[in-house]
Amino acid sequence: MKFTVFFLIFFFFASVSHIHGSMKHAPLFIFGDSFLDAGNNNYINTTALDQANFWPYGETYFKFPTGRFCDGRLISDFIAEYANLPLVPPYLEPGNRQYYGGVNFASGGAGALVETFEGSEIYKRGARKFVFMNLPPLGCLPGTRIIHAEENGKCLQQLSALASLHNRVLHVVLLQLEKQLKGFKFALYDFSTDLTQMINHPFEYGLKEGKSACCGSGAFRGEYSCGGKRGQKEFELCKKPNEYLFWDSYHLTESAYKNLADRIWGFTNSSYNIGPYTVRDLFQLP
Repeated sequence: MKFTVFFLIFFFFASVSHIHGSMKHAPLFIFGDSFLDAGNNNYINTTALDQANFWPYGETYFKFPTGRFCDGRLISDFIAEYANLPLVPPYLEPGNRQYYGGVNFASGGAGALVETFEGSEIYKRGARKFVFMNLPPLGCLPGTRIIHAEENGKCLQQLSALASLHNRVLHVVLLQLEKQLKGFKFALYDFSTDLTQMINHPFEYGLKEGKSACCGSGAFRGEYSCGGKRGQKEFELCKKPNEYLFWDSYHLTESAYKNLADRIWGFTNSSYNIGPYTVRDLFQLP
């Protein structure tokens, strides 16, 4: 069984608007792991464990595998749409050197090491508006739930507890940065609590299944076999991904991502925006 460690996922806006033709907007730069990877891992030498450029990934919206770890679009794709931006392209996509709308640096399996990403350096380069999503309940994903399949797939509480500890510290650190860095503005979305609610009460979100994945094998389809390229060729695929919260062992469906993106953007007043801003606020601020 393949186990993925999820790291801090976030994206940010540069402070200075760019003019391209008649358009004026703040570009959207995206950092993160496979939850936000729009296809960067298509172009690096890695294994299928960290790639999603094969069927049935992408089957719902794009009708072909783009490299997104999903059946369709990601949260960042919907945020770009709501901000009237085109889909933000992956940084490693050949021939793409026009970054007027921003660029996506997210990479499946990426970590949040100080050596590879230093937030203060990005601030020094002009970034002022940041959006953060905290860690999900890591012990309650199909790929971790399968470990306790004989106990009705109960969550791995110790793993989720570690994520919760990280999330509490993250909020404190962001409040400190807000005081220390002039002009620093942030939105923090409580992805952990929101996803927990979706897992336990899928019907409230227009879904029918909150614990089992659409694509995979074994209990809860928690074995990371979706697409048959990760060592195990046999896998199951549900008929209606839009009824599922999870697409594969660790990642969500397009319908789930849109559901989350609507609340992250601020279409509805959500207690999960622990802010002080929503993403829409940051785009509207000068």
